[in-house]
Amino acid sequence: MSRIGNKLITIPAGVTISVSDDNLVSVKGPKGTLTQAVDTDIAIEIEGNELKVKRPSEQKRHKALHGLYRSLINNMVIGVEAGYKKEMEIIGVGYKASAVGNVLELQLGYSHNIFMSIPDELKITTTSEKGQNPKVILEGIDKELIGSVAAKIKSLRKVEPYKGKGIRFVGEIVRRKAGKSAKK
Repeated sequence: MSRIGNKLITIPAGVTISVSDDNLVSVKGPKGTLTQAVDTDIAIEIEGNELKVKRPSEQKRHKALHGLYRSLINNMVIGVEAGYKKEMEIIGVGYKASAVGNVLELQLGYSHNIFMSIPDELKITTTSEKGQNPKVILEGIDKELIGSVAAKIKSLRKVEPYKGKGIRFVGEIVRRKAGKSAKK
């Protein structure tokens, strides 16, 4: 992780980063503001339009935290500048998705519909074009929040290996298994 930690973070135009005395990093940009508490052992230096994360020693713990906090701060900078987007597709006969406000309604072959509340920080849209699988699109500035919500949605109907039915990310490759007929 030390190689990742040693990389400099370039601060793009329109993004401001401030570090408080208790190592609370706040990143403000055109899309919003994010904050992250950083361990007190890790030092953060801002020089011009570059940010550097430094560790006090070569301990294994400090090396791990060094790379971790550098990645978290870099993700915050990218998030407030450009934002993040995750697309998932729902594959299966009769599987549907619709979003009203921040509530996602899914029909996934169960005896009832599933209603899932999405955090206000995220924007959710669904598309269902004729001849294509329904898609769920999550957009926001917090990479960690988008990933956890996407994982929760995906866990509602995991992709099964025989027919490939379920919820998957767009472009995700699922290994398919041969059925009983492969035995002959």
